[in-house]
Amino acid sequence: MAKKISTPLTKQKTAELRAGEEVLISGVIYSARDMAHKRLTESIARSEPLPIDIEGQIIYFVGPSPAAEGRPAGSAGPTTSSRMDQFSPILLDNGLAGMIGKGYRGDAVINSLIKNTAVHFSAVGGAGALLSKSIVKSEVVAYPELGPEAIHRLEVSDFPAVVAYDSTGASIYERKK
Repeated sequence: MAKKISTPLTKQKTAELRAGEEVLISGVIYSARDMAHKRLTESIARSEPLPIDIEGQIIYFVGPSPAAEGRPAGSAGPTTSSRMDQFSPILLDNGLAGMIGKGYRGDAVINSLIKNTAVHFSAVGGAGALLSKSIVKSEVVAYPELGPEAIHRLEVSDFPAVVAYDSTGASIYERKK
């Protein structure tokens, strides 16, 4: 049975999650893909305030497709997590508690998850239409000029995911040697 969790996440909550555990996430999560991650980390490097408060938050690596009439979001499937590896440690060091994507993470990200008591979730790739049913509200909150890659504030209810990497460094993936 899946564990229900709510955002924002605390270090106590993330420390209790274990690799392989199924979760249903409710609350607010933020969408961000490559360009949004780049802009966030550039703002941090320049000591500028971020357009969203990432403390205790989860970023979902997604660019939702346009919503059908009467729906808050269109298809919302995860993108490949490793594409965000160069940005994730910086965001984790600045308060991010979790990420959602698909696939492997690099050693620098895993070490940063351990250091920051954070987690990485995986969502099922190819199931974007199904995942979008967990989105109850969506609004662009930063970088609207990026179109679908803008940062969206997503309110979710029972968004299904699996803890792919926990705060101890354990993973559902077999480590490459």
